Amino acid sequence: MKKYIRCILIVLLVSSFSFSASKAFSQKSEHPTSTYVKGITAGRARALVGVIIGLISLIIGVRIKNYYRRTPAIISIFLGFTAIILGVINLSISAGAVFGSGSGKAGAIGSLVLGLLGITFSGLSIRKKNG
Repeated sequence: MKKYIRCILIVLLVSSFSFSASKAFSQKSEHPTSTYVKGITAGRARALVGVIIGLISLIIGVRIKNYYRRTPAIISIFLGFTAIILGVINLSISAGAVFGSGSGKAGAIGSLVLGLLGITFSGLSIRKKNG
């Protein structure tokens, strides 16, 4: 159980660092009049953290679906909720931005979907064990 708590603390630490880096990754196009942004921006970095956490939640949820283990399922549900919260925060920060502007809107939507799928598979594992 202690190693799971350590993993959760590491995930929370990484996600808090990603939201504190505001302009560290900002890269603009070479053309001075273009609004197109290349590379990893701060919004894209925040969205990628949520996608990675959601993907970890989904992988754990799919792998334990047939084994009916409770502790990894609870951790996967926690990671799924974390991914959803990070996606909602990133979507609220990038309100009004268009896709392709470097705000991370597409990654935030991916974070929401992956977190929800991870919660669903983990919930199925817990439900099959209890029912």
